[in-house]
Amino acid sequence: MSGYNNILVGLDLSDESSQVLTRAQQIAACTGAQLTLAHIIEPLTFAYGGDIPMDLSEVQEQLQNQAKEQLRKSAQELGIPQDRQHVVLGQPATEIHRLAEESGCDLVVIGSHGRHGLALLLGSTANGVLHGAGCDVLAVRVHTPDE
Repeated sequence: MSGYNNILVGLDLSDESSQVLTRAQQIAACTGAQLTLAHIIEPLTFAYGGDIPMDLSEVQEQLQNQAKEQLRKSAQELGIPQDRQHVVLGQPATEIHRLAEESGCDLVVIGSHGRHGLALLLGSTANGVLHGAGCDVLAVRVHTPDE
């Protein structure tokens, strides 16, 4: 089996994202793979279903700009070029699948918070990515400071 060549790293840009990025870096260093970073933002209209009688486009744009800046900083530390940095509006699992396919990725690395109970029944982004991916998926168990 040959190593991975192109790794898509799905980041939620939380404090724990560095754990996911570190694991992806380790794999890339061992296999010589290129890293592509992605952050998916769910449209505010998904969360509120259009029930709010106001234009949320400015807020959405601010969220996207902040995410792009955070992703740019992470990418810059690793020397990842801008064309391999993606901030996308949409449903996270669907967009990660699309980006992985379009970019020819052979591994997707995402974080998993290991939630229990009701969160497991409702599903998660990690679960959605795992069950629809056309390539290998590594779910990195992230730990919060209080764990």
